[in-house]
Parts: sequence; C-alpha cells; structure tokens
Amino acid sequence: MAQDYTQLNGDAEAIAAVKALYAEHDELPYISPKRDIAAYLEKIQVTSGQTVPKRNMVRLEEDVLPGHIIILWRVRFGTYTNQTVISKYFEYDYGIDAKSDIEILIDRGYVREMSAKESLIYLTAQMLKKWLKEKGVKGYSKFSKEELMDAVREQFTEEELAEKYEERGYALTDSGEDLLDKHPEVIDRHPKKKY
Repeated sequence: MAQDYTQLNGDAEAIAAVKALYAEHDELPYISPKRDIAAYLEKIQVTSGQTVPKRNMVRLEEDVLPGHIIILWRVRFGTYTNQTVISKYFEYDYGIDAKSDIEILIDRGYVREMSAKESLIYLTAQMLKKWLKEKGVKGYSKFSKEELMDAVREQFTEEELAEKYEERGYALTDSGEDLLDKHPEVIDRHPKKKY
C-alpha cells in the first residue's frame, strides 16, 4: 500500500524533494510522519548512503519487498512480538513500516500471531508464579519455567490469559518458512548481529 506523502512532517517543497530523491525507485519507501523531512534532506546532502537502496524497493515475485523477508527472518528467531521495539533499519534501510507490515504478512498467511497460552514463553517466572498463587495452586516455588507455564496453561483458559496480558509472539507458517528459505540473498545482504 502506497504511503500518502502529504502526511509527512515537512512543507510541500521538502516533500517534492523527497519524491524526486526516490524518482528512480520502483516505489516510494515508507517514511514515518514523525520524521523531520528538512533535517533528513540536509543530512542526505552531507552524508552518502542515507537513502533507502533502490534494490530494497523492488518487489520480489511474491509481491513482497526485501524488508518483508527481513521481518520473516526476525520472526524465525522466536523473539519478535507485538511489543518488540522496531529497529529503525526497517524504515531507513528497507523503506517499510514493520509495525503495520507484519499485519500484511499475517493476512497473506506467512506469519501467525501466537495465542496467549503459547506466548507465556515471553513472561517472567515471577509473573507465572503470581498467577498460580491467585488460583491457589501450591508447591510451585521450585518449578522450572517450563513447569510453571504448563501449570498456568492447566489453570487458566485461553480467554482468561488473553485478559491478563497483551504480549503475543509471532510465528512463521509453513508458507512463511518457504518464502524465507526462497530468498537467502536478502538475508545474506543484511548486516548480521545476534537477536
């Protein structure tokens, strides 16, 4: 979905300059409405490599952008949730809005949102113990994290847990795994660090 650049934080001249900057790209990259366009344009004049690379705005045959492949890659690590702080590189290097584009990947069947019971892995043991105490469960003090999660899953329904906390993990579907495996070249170009 194309971004409406009239919503950007800049005057008409600055917005026109950004459009001109990306005139040779297949499509305009996402730019946050919060970004100071004048400051961005000034920085580009003095520093090379501050624009979204052309190759990152070329859609793959599945009608996704390279940045979407990077989202799938991050999801595969098992640490990507609806509470994850989104890295700036999604916007600055890949020209996508990762916060909303995860929904596109869900709609297309590449990613699924995990249930409240599945997402217990993101909670602390202390939180799980607190909930077991609320239910009057005894003997959990020496439980491992896995045992605590199992006990919480037994004591609470999905609906009860869904009301207790909002964090949900994301997981790749088989289609998402296939799509990610089909485009190793995108991952190979991405600067690596441990997630």
